[in-house]
Amino acid sequence: MDDFSSLQKKIDISFNELSLLEQAFTHSSYVNEHRKKDREDNERLEFLGDAVLELGVSQYLYREFPDMAEGELTKFRASIVCEVSLVKFANELNFQDYILLGKGEEMTGGRSRPALLADVFEAFIGALYLDQGFDQVILFLEKYVYPKIKKGAFSHAMDFKSQLQEFIQRDNHSKIEYEIVEERGPAHSREFIAHVRIKEETAGIGIGRTKKEAEQKAAQQALLNHNAYQ
Repeated sequence: MDDFSSLQKKIDISFNELSLLEQAFTHSSYVNEHRKKDREDNERLEFLGDAVLELGVSQYLYREFPDMAEGELTKFRASIVCEVSLVKFANELNFQDYILLGKGEEMTGGRSRPALLADVFEAFIGALYLDQGFDQVILFLEKYVYPKIKKGAFSHAMDFKSQLQEFIQRDNHSKIEYEIVEERGPAHSREFIAHVRIKEETAGIGIGRTKKEAEQKAAQQALLNHNAYQ
C-alpha cells in the first residue's frame, strides 16, 4: 500500500499519525470491500474538515476585506468552499491519485467524481487539523488557497452588476442604466462616481478608483436597497 510519502513530500507536510492521512483518502466503498483491514472511511473527517475550512477561509476574508458586509462575506466564502472550488484544489494537488476506492466505485469513474474529490479535500483538512492543529491548516491554506483568493479567482462571486441584472429580471424586465456622473481628484488618484438607474430612478450610487469599480459599487448598493441579501 502507498505510504503517502510522495504526497507528503509534495505538500511539504509530514503527518505524525499516518493513519489519519490514510483515513482522509479512504472511501466508504473501500472499507466495505476490505472489512478485515479494520479501516474507517473519511466521512467523519470530512464533517470536521468542512467546519475547519470554513473557519480558515472566514478569518482570512474578515481580515483582508474589512469593508465587506456580512452578506457579501457569506457569498464570497460560499464561492471558495463550494464543490467546484474544492475539486480544483484537490486536482491541483493530484489527490485523486491517492484515493482508496472499492473496485465497483473505481470502475464507474469514482476517482474523478466531483463530489468524491471535494469530500477528500475536506477530509484532508480535518485530518491535518487533528494531526497538527489549526495553525498548520492555516499554513496549508496560505500556500494553496489564499493566493487564489488574492489573485481574484473567485471575483465572479462579487460581480454585483450581474447579480443586479439577475435580481431585476426575476420580477420584471426593467432597463438598468449606468452613468458616470462625476470624476474628481488628480490624475494619479482619480475617483469616479457612478449612478445606476432602474426605471429611470437612481437605485444606487458608487464611488471607485476606476469606472468599473464605481459601477460595481453602485450595483452593490442597489442590491442592498432591494433587499437582495437575505
